[in-house]
Amino acid sequence: MSSHRVGTGFDLHRLVAGRPCILGGIELDHPTGPSGHSDGDAVLHAVTDAVLGAAGADDIGTLFPDTDERWKGADSAALLEQAMKLVREAGFQLVNVDIVIATEGPRIAPVRAKMRERIAALLGVTSGEVNVKGKTLEGLGALADGAGVAVQAVCLLERS
Repeated sequence: MSSHRVGTGFDLHRLVAGRPCILGGIELDHPTGPSGHSDGDAVLHAVTDAVLGAAGADDIGTLFPDTDERWKGADSAALLEQAMKLVREAGFQLVNVDIVIATEGPRIAPVRAKMRERIAALLGVTSGEVNVKGKTLEGLGALADGAGVAVQAVCLLERS
């Protein structure tokens, strides 16, 4: 069995008025926020699926289903921490995670360093093992008008 495992995660949320804009475990100053059963943090959801996938565990929707009222309004940071507990119990540790946030909504560049620090703390690594990139959509597609946020995350785990 390989000592290294790669996982990918993807999440997409509509941005709506009346919701706090929580991405990467931090609240951004923006007039709309991600909708969702939990706090809608698409960044942490994608990272959670990436680490779970690399460990060969169930995905975020199976472990924390939106049909379960326990997860209504849940802090996605707590979901990621629970996922990392499963990852460690399976005998893995995180090597690194790389995250791409695509949106015409909130600007990522001004909060990138803070987001890296927060995600690193949740994963139990230094911010040097977490990379965050914000991308605009160049006016293309359904998200181009600021309607949502899409996130892709890739992680590498190694056996402890």
